Amino acid sequence: MTREEALKLAFDSVVECDEDMARKALATGDELGIAPLELLTEGFGAGIKHLGDLFGRGEIFLPELIFSTEIMQLAATAIEEKLGDANTSAKGKMVIGTVEGDVHDIGKGIVAALVKSNGIEVYDLGREVPADVFIEKVKETGAGFVGSSALLTSTMTVQKEIEKKLQEAGLRDQVKTLIGGAPVTKRWADRIGADCYCEDASDTVDYILAQLGN
Repeated sequence: MTREEALKLAFDSVVECDEDMARKALATGDELGIAPLELLTEGFGAGIKHLGDLFGRGEIFLPELIFSTEIMQLAATAIEEKLGDANTSAKGKMVIGTVEGDVHDIGKGIVAALVKSNGIEVYDLGREVPADVFIEKVKETGAGFVGSSALLTSTMTVQKEIEKKLQEAGLRDQVKTLIGGAPVTKRWADRIGADCYCEDASDTVDYILAQLGN
């Protein structure tokens, strides 16, 4: 199997919601020496982006998207574990999650994997995460970065709530907050007092590394 065929296999596994196909794509990627993040972004990630576009146009329904994001998360978790083995010392710590009321998990797994691959210890809270859980995890881990994703306009207010609760807990000056998601904008970040609006995973990594002086 060629590199292109392996990436297509990863793409198809997400589109077809096929766990066995996803595991085969992961194994094939290892055999061919494909960089884990390349497989994640250009294979699995491309598949979930394709489905996200279809969902946005009303061509597929939410259950299909949710099932596919579970395949994406399986792949992201496997790749995160592989990348974690290569990182013996963390440069910093990040808490990340999709906010309460939002079942969408598109992109967050890619962000977590890419951040982790750059030597940052990542605490992925999953999806539908209440603001209080973000705060408690920061207290528990001493993380210096908090990333929240909102894929619906109705859930963006949780990002504002996170800012407020960090202030109330006396933690706001100790962390940098990063927000993202389809409806999120820099204007919204400025309005709620977030430190950084991230359009994609690369923005997230660039900001964190800049803050760490790398």
